[in-house]
Amino acid sequence: MTTVPDPAAVPGAPGAAPVPPPWLEELPPRQIVAELDRYIVGQAAAKRAVAIAVRNRWRRSQAPDPIRDEITPYNIILIGATGVGKTEVARRLARLAGAPFVKVEASKFTEVGYVGRDVESMVRDLVDTAITMVRTEREDDVFPQAETRAEERLLDLLLPAPPAPPPGQPDEPARRAEHDEERFQRSREKLRKQLQEAQLDERQVEVEVTSQGFGPLDMMQPNQGMDSPEASFGEWLQQMMPQRKKRRTVKVPEARRILIDEELRKMVDLDDVVNEALDRVENHGIIFIDEIDKIAGERAAAGPDVSREGVQRDLLPIVEGSTVQTRYGYVRTDHILFIAAGAFHVSKPSDLIPELQGRFPIRVELTALTEADFIRILTEPEGSLTKQYQALAAAEGFTLEYTPGAIAELASIARQANERLENIGARRLHTVMATLMEEVLFALPEWPAKAILVDEAFVRQRLSAVLGDDDLRRYIL
Repeated sequence: MTTVPDPAAVPGAPGAAPVPPPWLEELPPRQIVAELDRYIVGQAAAKRAVAIAVRNRWRRSQAPDPIRDEITPYNIILIGATGVGKTEVARRLARLAGAPFVKVEASKFTEVGYVGRDVESMVRDLVDTAITMVRTEREDDVFPQAETRAEERLLDLLLPAPPAPPPGQPDEPARRAEHDEERFQRSREKLRKQLQEAQLDERQVEVEVTSQGFGPLDMMQPNQGMDSPEASFGEWLQQMMPQRKKRRTVKVPEARRILIDEELRKMVDLDDVVNEALDRVENHGIIFIDEIDKIAGERAAAGPDVSREGVQRDLLPIVEGSTVQTRYGYVRTDHILFIAAGAFHVSKPSDLIPELQGRFPIRVELTALTEADFIRILTEPEGSLTKQYQALAAAEGFTLEYTPGAIAELASIARQANERLENIGARRLHTVMATLMEEVLFALPEWPAKAILVDEAFVRQRLSAVLGDDDLRRYIL
């Protein structure tokens, strides 16, 4: 008797429970916030909101079947000026959760019927990201085996095997053939050792590669890189046509890379990659829509506001839950997490069309950064700017140290520049640090001392002239 499996028990089958990444179970909201604290200063409310939203993905996967599809994502709108950390919160969250993530700008989309990108392209971009993510994970799993196979093929190219003796040979020729085989194996092992010790890197071998040349099918795709029907049709035709092979003479390291790539393609099942990627997109994908305030505004009967409202109406079914066609199949957007962000200096969230407002139930206002925050941003995160410049100096054999006074002066200068010019938040620290360290990085190989100390006087000496000249400051800071 054949037992028919329950579809809900088969991962990836229609009606099956989504399979969450195993690490999600080990990340309660408090730990997610703690991980975000390692890279982002302040903004506790935003961190709490996104931590709850991500944890709810795992909670939904554990819910009973009847209620699972009813649990919708807690879409979020992050409100705050530029440079306060909106994008960084979403990006770090996606890396932490291991989820497919794309960042799009709402102002780049156009209403259906106009020339430009349609809102469905964000889902296609998310699928492409997920495909790359899953394929990379699968290739990492089988890379040692692929490397071993490629090495054997490379040895075959460097030292071809002797022809096998025909069967039924007399004893003496058979013994001679056996002796030749033993000698061949000894030579092969000696060659393998030389190959592993990079002693053969200057040798050249002839390998067969798949030609990616330009042909008539490529010319049928006028918008390369765009997910248009014409591009998809052209790709489909290329896949149906036989692949063209050609032989190339390359050095051993390049040949090894080519052979490893071929072995990885053989060992990784693309159909499995696509199935898992689509599941991740539908149940764990995150789309970050930046500059959503640029498509908000008072509704008008004519003019550019109509186009902005048209983009909102096109965006509504994607956020609400619909089915989008991609080159890898259909994708449901019902459980994709959408995080929108905007400064909302001119408009406000209530200027969005009511239907779209209702699809972003969580709204978090990020606080403006203070001088004390700038000090923490320069020193506390694992990838802080001071640590980045210290790593750059260490690459040349120098040590770079910043005194507390120098850090405080840098934070003060960044605050003053934000007050006098456009307030770009923490991004001002990048321009201030680049201006400060320009001379050091330029002269670093010939710097007189191996230990470089950046103190308060050092900062003032190099930045006081810039701060004192309003015109010059506009171009530098």
